[in-house]
Amino acid sequence: MIKINLDRVMLERKVTSKELAEKIDITQANLSILKTGKARGIRFATLEKICQTLNCQPGDILEYEENTDL
Repeated sequence: MIKINLDRVMLERKVTSKELAEKIDITQANLSILKTGKARGIRFATLEKICQTLNCQPGDILEYEENTDL
């Protein structure tokens, strides 16, 4: 399972959802879907903009957790 840590990174950088959405040119609704882990995918271009804006690495935002429910 892929865990999304975008909220944590945004909090550390003191960036609001509104600010980030504006800077990476996506809607706040789409950013919310991404932050809650409900997104089915993310474009590399969007991930790159997020990393540039938040000065982070993709691994700071995305984390793999082994699914033990199987």
